[in-house]
Amino acid sequence: MPRNPERRTQLADAGLAVLAEAGARGLTHRAVDAAAGLPAGTASNYFRTRDALLGALGERIFERLAPDEAVLEPLAKREPTIDLVVDYVRYIVERLLGRPELTLALFELRLEAARRPVLHEILSRTLRQGFDADVSFHVNAGLPGGAEEVRLLHFAIDGLALDHLTPGTGRPYDVDAVTTRLVRRLIRAD
Repeated sequence: MPRNPERRTQLADAGLAVLAEAGARGLTHRAVDAAAGLPAGTASNYFRTRDALLGALGERIFERLAPDEAVLEPLAKREPTIDLVVDYVRYIVERLLGRPELTLALFELRLEAARRPVLHEILSRTLRQGFDADVSFHVNAGLPGGAEEVRLLHFAIDGLALDHLTPGTGRPYDVDAVTTRLVRRLIRAD
């Protein structure tokens, strides 16, 4: 297997672009090669199977959606209140909606994983690790709520992103205001 990590990243980024634009049906090794501007066969050298390609895309999405430490640093210095949870979640929503191609690609991967057992295992593992890290961060930061509240926030934010990026309710709404209401309703600051 080729060991060039930069090329692997280039291919994964191209694959995410193809996935967001053409959906799972349009994602082929050849389409990834073309999007990356590389010779035919390059993607299949790095990702032998479709499941390997899809799994790598799932991992790369989370690398690209990772928070910026420069944004997190001042938040971490604040008192752990419900207002701080609101600001953390707003930042998550900002990242998801600010990179719609990545969020759409993630939705595509999750749907594809429902039909592909190997991808289901790969993506489930990645999502579980992310969720566990979110819970650990939340608890270690002393934020109000716990694992169940973080789970509910995941469900709510996934739904908000889906509604915002795909045909949704058809009613205009202020994303920040909705995010604030979701957090305040789901996290009880007792």
